[in-house]
Amino acid sequence: MTEAPHKDPFTTSNAGIPVESDEHSLTVGRDGPILLHDHYAIEKMAQFNRERVPERVVHAKGSGAYGTFEVTNDVSQFTKADLFQPGKRTEMLARFSTVAGEQGSPDTWRDPRGFALKFYTEQGNYDLVGNNTPVFFVRDTIKFQDFIRSQKRRPDSGLRDHDMQWDFWSLSPESAHQVTWLMGDRGLPKTYRHMNGYSSHTYMWINGGGEKFWVKYHIKTDQGVEFLTQDEADELAGRDADVHRRDLFDSIASGDAPSWTMHVQVMPFDDAPDYRFNPFDLTKVWPHGDYPLIEVGRMRLDRNPDDFFVHIEQAAFEPSNMVPGIGPSPDKMLLGRIFSYPDTHRYRIGPNYAQLPPNRPHVPVRSYAKDGPMRFEPNRVGAVYAPNSYGGPAADPAMAGEPAGWEAAGEMVREAYSLHRDDDDFGQAGTMVRQVLDDAARDRLVSNIVGHLSDGVSAPVLERALQYWRNVDKDLGDRVAAGVNGA
Repeated sequence: MTEAPHKDPFTTSNAGIPVESDEHSLTVGRDGPILLHDHYAIEKMAQFNRERVPERVVHAKGSGAYGTFEVTNDVSQFTKADLFQPGKRTEMLARFSTVAGEQGSPDTWRDPRGFALKFYTEQGNYDLVGNNTPVFFVRDTIKFQDFIRSQKRRPDSGLRDHDMQWDFWSLSPESAHQVTWLMGDRGLPKTYRHMNGYSSHTYMWINGGGEKFWVKYHIKTDQGVEFLTQDEADELAGRDADVHRRDLFDSIASGDAPSWTMHVQVMPFDDAPDYRFNPFDLTKVWPHGDYPLIEVGRMRLDRNPDDFFVHIEQAAFEPSNMVPGIGPSPDKMLLGRIFSYPDTHRYRIGPNYAQLPPNRPHVPVRSYAKDGPMRFEPNRVGAVYAPNSYGGPAADPAMAGEPAGWEAAGEMVREAYSLHRDDDDFGQAGTMVRQVLDDAARDRLVSNIVGHLSDGVSAPVLERALQYWRNVDKDLGDRVAAGVNGA
């Protein structure tokens, strides 16, 4: 069978060789077996079988876009980081995501949302990996895997299970603050454009004089915070599981570029040891009355990826990417993520993931990394080891800046953070319920908790969960108990 002549552009194999047909494999006669030497048909089948990379264990379902970050306020007194200097404009990539769901899960399940930013600075990539809530469920990285498994699917039935969730939460009182956020309005943002982002973690900033400060990032949506009710979210989950992905892409495509304003809270370095609660505890927020927001700049997302898989699915964000002027804090969850994130990228998309388009720095790379699967950038350092006598690069502390560390002393121990005078697990959640939420928001919080607890939670776990909410706030807990018991 002869196909009609084809004008350019013509189909090619992966090697760029023109192919004979897009529709018909090579056979012995019209109805005979397919021949093994039809290399294009074999290539298509083999490539298809390998199209998927492992999805992220956490934050699997997401969306993103490119844009720019522009500094609008002078914060150079706190950090010498290139991207935060006055008037600086930096290209960037953002990815938003749900946490517990898989690739095909609905965008509108009740869940925290990931808020990951990659800045292509003149000193290399800076990644800020946070959520749409300022706190998290656990404060120690050793519990993270267990927490995530409690939010995923049962090993026997393959179903998600509220009893697992509440069993873990009620046995982990440090989760109370984050679960209050989750069960409230922020657990169901209207769109990715209508939610804030937070570093949640505490980071260190170092200025040009070597002074150190502790900071938390707040990235406030310029579109305003808006949310869905549970009924609206449930209806959307059935009607359009990709509603948030669609909204972000369509908004940018139509010229309605969303933007966010970045602020930081800054704590003097020496305030931390005697602060009333541990400032590195990921389950706590710093009151704005103690450390008010300071504007830094504005990010604007105005360019959709031309290939979702290349630019969003293969995007690799990692808290270990910290440029000179920015460093870690003693936050145990942050220290664990510094290892965990790059490690999962090496597994999921290979050891040379940093050479992929969304992850490539916009500055020269002079690394002694060598070879490995899918490497395509040649080694350009003149040697493959350090130190060497052949012109290879040498590390320079003056280029990297002041060491981004802190002093610690004492024996190696396994224990909770040392107690500050206001350290406890339920206090900030209770303050949020009583002083931050209005009556309508409290009513929705009660309704959301009751609905969640009424779906398959066993009696012993339910009893613990009701006490958990009474520990947060006695009146709230009593209202939840009445709702669950049908009073």
